[in-house]
Amino acid sequence: MVGLTTARLLQAGPRVITYRATLDVPIHTLRAVTGWLRDHRHRHDTRPWQRAGTVHVQAVLVLRWFKDDTDIRILARDAGLSIATAYRYLHEGIDVIAARAPELSQVLRRALREGWAFVCLDGTLIATDRCSAKNPESGHDAWYSGKHKQHGGNIQVLCGPTGYPEWVSPVEPGSTHDITAARSHALPALYPAAAAGLPTLTDKGYTGAGIGILVPTKGHNLTIDHQTRNGLISSLRAPAERANALLKQTWKALRHITLDPNKITQITAAALVLLHLQRGTR
Repeated sequence: MVGLTTARLLQAGPRVITYRATLDVPIHTLRAVTGWLRDHRHRHDTRPWQRAGTVHVQAVLVLRWFKDDTDIRILARDAGLSIATAYRYLHEGIDVIAARAPELSQVLRRALREGWAFVCLDGTLIATDRCSAKNPESGHDAWYSGKHKQHGGNIQVLCGPTGYPEWVSPVEPGSTHDITAARSHALPALYPAAAAGLPTLTDKGYTGAGIGILVPTKGHNLTIDHQTRNGLISSLRAPAERANALLKQTWKALRHITLDPNKITQITAAALVLLHLQRGTR
């Protein structure tokens, strides 16, 4: 009898074990994302009720991807969607959330209004799969970072005195130096803010950034004045070191992007918006 039962089980195929899981995201974050997606569908869909998945299903799919970097095939299976539809829902969700990210000018106006003593600017690499795009000037792999020894995109992160990230820049290929990315996306707005009394603290990678951008002095055998100045900048910047880690530790999807590297602009902006939704709840 035992052998017969085993044979029947084998003929029936493998068994799937179901279990309950929790998503470590505050409920008000889910509600906010669901509301944004609902508004987006009402504005852009001719027949939003004909969607394969509800706004709740799409919101959970997007948040699971950000929080746990869940494989898209698993997300599609759990949501009862095709893989193509799951990808489409993910990209749409990223764009809808990223559209609510603050502009640099808005952040700086608020900083001046609230009397911040300074802001901090730092660069981080968002790792990606290998990309064969070439730099037209050098002929080298544009997305390969020689500094980090891996492929990725360069993102500039601005944070306040507490070290909490307030703004993220559009992505530049990983081979782009921090100072070059800053000149393209951050410095034009930071100069007027510095003139208004809001300096920017950076590391030595931004040497030569200009007036109002405070950078430690390079070199050996520095004078006591330079050593003291470097120590002050480093101590004030210390809380800012957690900004990049906070984004990547909270949202595991930022540790390695398998989508189009150019999508990193929207992904990091959306991650910033989601992080702000959780501010004060952790």
